[in-house]
Amino acid sequence: MQKIYSVGLTGGIASGKSAVSARLAEHGALIIDADLLARQVLEPGSPGLDEVVSAFGDALLTESGELDRAGLGQIVFADEEARVRLNAIVHPRVRAEASRLRAAAPEGSVVVEDIPLLVETGQQGRFDLVLVVQTPERQRIERIMRDRGATEEEARSRIAAQATDAQRAAAADVILDNSGTLDELHRQVDELYEKLQSRVTAQQ
Repeated sequence: MQKIYSVGLTGGIASGKSAVSARLAEHGALIIDADLLARQVLEPGSPGLDEVVSAFGDALLTESGELDRAGLGQIVFADEEARVRLNAIVHPRVRAEASRLRAAAPEGSVVVEDIPLLVETGQQGRFDLVLVVQTPERQRIERIMRDRGATEEEARSRIAAQATDAQRAAAADVILDNSGTLDELHRQVDELYEKLQSRVTAQQ
């Protein structure tokens, strides 16, 4: 018997993954948020932060000893080699913590790992189901500019740094269309969760 049903959730920046994971959590899914874990493994005093400072310089530390995430973002979104170096520091630590949380999940749980770079890091094969949120690029650019204070050029750069919609679609078992309203997205999530619950029941 399989202990949990594992779902890998991904989508491009500003595609609406957070709204999907929040709705799944309302239904009772256990959410493992890779972005949150990535922040935790770079907290002040952590080995991860020490390694980032060694790689990119102590100018990325604020006066209080925290990571200047905006400054680091400007570096890695503009330089693929720098992004690869950062990922090599962060991703193994995030995966180790995600593995610990997954192992602690109660039997029969639907465990959803929200991973922005799921496809880019080749993790699609380790899930029972890969769930992709797709949103038209123009809408995503507008959201990044509105919600993150970015210029259009910065928004396009961040989108270009990730996998394409076609690459994510090729890895997907299920695609959610987030081009409409939040209610429309929620209805898709609700229907999906019913199916996931059926699969959990069937494998017990």
